[in-house]
Amino acid sequence: MTRAKDERLITIIGWIATFTSVCMYVSYIPQIIDNLAGYKGNPVQPFAAAINCSLWVIYGLKRKDYPLVAANSPGIIFGAIATVTAF
Repeated sequence: MTRAKDERLITIIGWIATFTSVCMYVSYIPQIIDNLAGYKGNPVQPFAAAINCSLWVIYGLKRKDYPLVAANSPGIIFGAIATVTAF
């Protein structure tokens, strides 16, 4: 493969990974709904996810790696909401 094709493949893989990451963090919505309905979940995992995603977003912004930023931004939001509602 040529260098241009390699770069295009890496870009495509990056955006596919971004999409699957967003899907993963959006999957917190059912836990948030359950938490709000009184079926409290464990806050540890979503809290760890929110912290981890925050660090990746900072890193991605510094490196101007926007697929990385886009992939982890929902994790901050949904992880924080899932954490707060779990109490």
